[in-house]
Amino acid sequence: MTLGGSGGSSVVVPRNFRLLEELERGEKGIGDGTVSYGMDDGDDIYMRSWTGTILGPHNTVHEGRIYQLKLFCDKDYPEKPPNVRFHSRINMTCVNPDTGMVDPRKFAVLGNWQRDYTMEHILVQLKKEMAASHNRKLVQPPEGTYF
Repeated sequence: MTLGGSGGSSVVVPRNFRLLEELERGEKGIGDGTVSYGMDDGDDIYMRSWTGTILGPHNTVHEGRIYQLKLFCDKDYPEKPPNVRFHSRINMTCVNPDTGMVDPRKFAVLGNWQRDYTMEHILVQLKKEMAASHNRKLVQPPEGTYF
């Protein structure tokens, strides 16, 4: 996130301030409540490890399911995207079927990362990807199974 000045210059918000802002937004709740996220460990002063949750979209094989994800923000976040891995088993074209890792080559948000993207944006776009025609009817692993 950058803050614009009147002279065409901008200020880059430091990593930890950006993550604190994301944490505050995640704790307040997002939109319709079908995606959420927060820190794994409140004592992690580097704010690296996060957990996300996506409620499966309506009118898909994902409806009624709750998917848990892990997001890892390395020291170069938000310049580079976090690593994103489904903890809950899921069958999607952009998710490695053995590890649960979201493949940046198959998920444009990670592959074409921009500094202004957030963890919220990743989760919302993954939910949209679940509802896409190539994912919405794929046979899913049994509910309650994990990578």
